Amino acid sequence: MKALLRLSGWIDALSARVGKSAYWLILVAVLVSAVNAIVRKVFNYSSNAFLELQWYLFSAVFLLCAGYTLLHNEHVRIDVVAGRFSRRVQAAIEVFGTVFFLLPMAALFIYLSWPAFVRTWVEHEVSPSAGGLVIWPARLLVPVGFVLLSLQGLSELIKRVAFLAGAGPDPLEAMHGHNAEEQLAEEIRRLAEEKA
Repeated sequence: MKALLRLSGWIDALSARVGKSAYWLILVAVLVSAVNAIVRKVFNYSSNAFLELQWYLFSAVFLLCAGYTLLHNEHVRIDVVAGRFSRRVQAAIEVFGTVFFLLPMAALFIYLSWPAFVRTWVEHEVSPSAGGLVIWPARLLVPVGFVLLSLQGLSELIKRVAFLAGAGPDPLEAMHGHNAEEQLAEEIRRLAEEKA
């Protein structure tokens, strides 16, 4: 189990590094958007390449940060319901969801998106819009993003199984602070106790 927890730590470090690096793409997207708007208003000139670059950057942030978001337990879920259960039951629910939903879904996306990327790469496909960009970088982001999400899913699975086996700490307590859903669940629980 110690080797698996070490692997989990390496995956967590990778997700953190990729996520923090992808933050900078948001700044680049804002700058590209601002330059595009200024050039369009001042010089009455616009380029589809600017628009597509904005889409590529947004896609990169969304896909590359999926694993980082999972690392910080910020994915959308119904913690108002799960928050009523013990930490062990919550961990068991997370294990079930990861094994039967997250990992199969991510594997399916990787399986389906890889051939689309390869075809785009081999055929040197370019956007049909005038002045558009090559398409392969955007298509490559999909399998890469889901590989990163799968790795982080594996890390979360290892941490929760270790917790359930008594070989690791509670992954939710190991995080600093509570996410928004946990805070909402705690507030609802507190209000319900006050009314009772």
